[in-house]
Amino acid sequence: MPLKPETKSLLMGVSTATLCTALFKRGLRNQFIQDVRPLNDKLPNMVGEAFTLRYIPAREDLNPIGVFLDRSHPQRVAVEQCPPGAVLVFDSRRNARAASAGAILVSRLMVRGCAGVVTDGGFRDSPEIAALSFPAYHQRPSAPTNLTQHQALDINVPIGCGDAPVFPGDVMVGDREGVVVIPAGIADEVAQEAAEMTVFEDFVSEQVLAGRSILGLYPATDPRAKEEFAAWRKVKGR
Repeated sequence: MPLKPETKSLLMGVSTATLCTALFKRGLRNQFIQDVRPLNDKLPNMVGEAFTLRYIPAREDLNPIGVFLDRSHPQRVAVEQCPPGAVLVFDSRRNARAASAGAILVSRLMVRGCAGVVTDGGFRDSPEIAALSFPAYHQRPSAPTNLTQHQALDINVPIGCGDAPVFPGDVMVGDREGVVVIPAGIADEVAQEAAEMTVFEDFVSEQVLAGRSILGLYPATDPRAKEEFAAWRKVKGR
């Protein structure tokens, strides 16, 4: 099922931390991609459906520089086939010793209208990528070409990225902390719950900054806290 515009709008306004809590309530513990950070932390949330590319360890006799002359090379094809609005997700086996991609390929994704790019490895040309108005997440910069460590193999198959399972069509959400993977079948309900949680957390933050104790407030075990939240929400129009 395609990502609904209203679901995307809700996910643009919630944090990966809140989403992880909503997922944990459903028994999902490993949906946050480990050790992945945004190159540009000034951008809005990244939200889009996953389109994947799987790397395996490079075998030298099959992965010389000349493989890029082949127009059917999986890395190049993935960049050209990733749908507008989708996020290209690399399974780089958490290996940042060589780049998963560089600024030219990331720029191509941007001008094609993709929503972002994520790797559990590294990007080369990272200063240039960081200057783009395009969400990109990686482990750390890496100058060597991907061919020295990675052999592109499968396009749009289930992968692991930073120890998180990613299936094609899952909803990727990135913020200034990192990236979380929401299984496609529960994206709507998780987005709605996370949006409601965010409203309550905003109320709690305001109260705590004003000097209030968290006891009975967070979580709202005191009935008065629930009443006060309802009144606050009415005043704020939320």
